[in-house]
This record gives sequence, C-alpha cells and structure tokens, in this order.
Amino acid sequence: MKLIVGLGNPGKEYENTRHNSGFLAMDRLLDKCNVASTTKKWNALIANIKVDGESVLLMKPLTYMNESGNAVIQAVNYYHIDPSDILVMHDDMDLPTGSVRIRKNGSAGGQKGMKSIIAHVGTTDIPRIRIGVGHSDKGNHKLVPDWVLSPVPKSEKADFDNALQNSADAAYAWITQPMDKVMNQYNIKK
Repeated sequence: MKLIVGLGNPGKEYENTRHNSGFLAMDRLLDKCNVASTTKKWNALIANIKVDGESVLLMKPLTYMNESGNAVIQAVNYYHIDPSDILVMHDDMDLPTGSVRIRKNGSAGGQKGMKSIIAHVGTTDIPRIRIGVGHSDKGNHKLVPDWVLSPVPKSEKADFDNALQNSADAAYAWITQPMDKVMNQYNIKK
C-alpha cells in the first residue's frame, strides 16, 4: 500500500492560494486517476485506487496545514504503511513559482504541514514533491502568512499550473517507477 498526500487548508477562503498547492496537485491526480468522489475518514478526504496492481490511498487532510500529521498517521497505522511508501505534495516558498523539486527525504524546511507529518511518523525519510510558490520577501517573516494565503498572480499562473500538473504526473509515476527515475523526469528548475 502506498499513500499520496496533498497538503492544504480546507475552506473556500484557502481554495486557490499558494498554500493549497498540494490540494491543487492532488485534484489533478484525482482527475488523472478518474476518481469521481472521495470519502471522509481520519479527518481527511480519501480515495482508494489501484495502479498496475498497486494499492494506493490518495489523501487531502482536513486538519489544516499545521496538523496534517494527525490525519496521515492514522492511515499509516491502519494500513501499516512504511515511510518510504508515503509521498507528500506541498508548497515551497524557497523555490520559484513553477519549480518542482522531488526529494527522497529531508527536513521540513519550514513547511509546517511537512513538519507535522515528520513529527507524527517519526522520520525525515519521507518522499516529497515540493511545488514552488516563490517568496514574499526573503528574511521578512511578517509577510509570509499573507503571501502563502494569497492566490498566484496572473503573470505566474501558467508556470504555476504547469508545476501542479507536473507534480500530479510525478506522483502518478512514483506509484510504479523508482524514485530516481521520477526525480530525473519531473524535477523542474525555474
């Protein structure tokens, strides 16, 4: 069993914001997998699919970003999922808008949803897809909340949409392909 998690915040006010990049990429993955509806379980929206015989749980935690680990750990414990079989898609301010960086492991890098998942699962050895949303003003932490909770401007929308689609495609490829191959094919620098 594999678990793919798209991070974001529930609610209309967050729907198309930078911080919901993981939700937006997950929506594209759900479309790609022809998933018409999800079920609510473990304080998350979930869908069970099969790809080439591999069982996969797709998840959008409804716990708000900072508590994402609460939903993830319930699925991990229920299905006995190994951390290397978890893939998390999330926004990353340290990457320019339109960039996609796929990693096998690492620190949360300031992303609080990833930090929560690492804390609950108990390891940094969790694969992730980082979706670039750009930075408000490096070093000025007061601007960060407004920045991540704002929509991507029209001037960056095409690059952002491309990154969301590449992230969904990479997540789908990860189900059946080695991580190194996925990284080589889908990492995008801007």
